[in-house]
Amino acid sequence: MKEISFFRNEILPLKNELFRLAMRITLNRDDAEDVVQETMLKVWNRREQWSELESIEAYCLTICHNIALDKIKRTDRQNSSLEEGNSYEQADHSYGANPEEQTVQRDRVELVRQLISQLPEKQRTCMQLRDMEGKAYKDIAQIMGITEQQVKVNIFRGRQAIKQKFMQIEQHGL
Repeated sequence: MKEISFFRNEILPLKNELFRLAMRITLNRDDAEDVVQETMLKVWNRREQWSELESIEAYCLTICHNIALDKIKRTDRQNSSLEEGNSYEQADHSYGANPEEQTVQRDRVELVRQLISQLPEKQRTCMQLRDMEGKAYKDIAQIMGITEQQVKVNIFRGRQAIKQKFMQIEQHGL
C-alpha cells in the first residue's frame, strides 16, 4: 500500500515533465504519450529499487529519455518540427505591442522552434532540459548518461548553431 501511495504522490506528478522530455526527443505527440506510459510501467515494475535512489525524478527522466531514444531508433525517424499548439510558442504581450510587432515576434519564436527541432538530438535535449525545464547541469548529465562537461558543450554548440542560423535568416531571408 505504501508503494501505491508513493507512486501516486511522487511519480505520477512527473508525468507532464516526462511528456515534455519525450516530446522533445520523439517530436510526435502519440509517440511521446507511449513513451510516458512505458516509463510509468517500467518505474512501477522496478519499485523495489526506489529506496536506493538518490532522486526519483532523475531516475524517471533517465528511463523516459532512454525509452524515447529507443523509440526513435526503432522507427528511424529523422528530425522534424515540433507539433503545433505546444507550450513553447509564447509571444510576449506584456508591453502591449501592436499587432505587427506581435506577428513578427510570433514568427521569430516559430523560427527558433524550428531551428531547435533541427539540432542533433543531444544538443536539442540538453538545451531544452536546461533552458525550458531549468534543470541543473548535473541533473541533465544524469538523465542523459553523459558528463556535465558534455552537457555544457552540447548546450553551447546548440545555442551557437541556432544563433548563426537565426542571424543568417534575419539578414538574408529564408
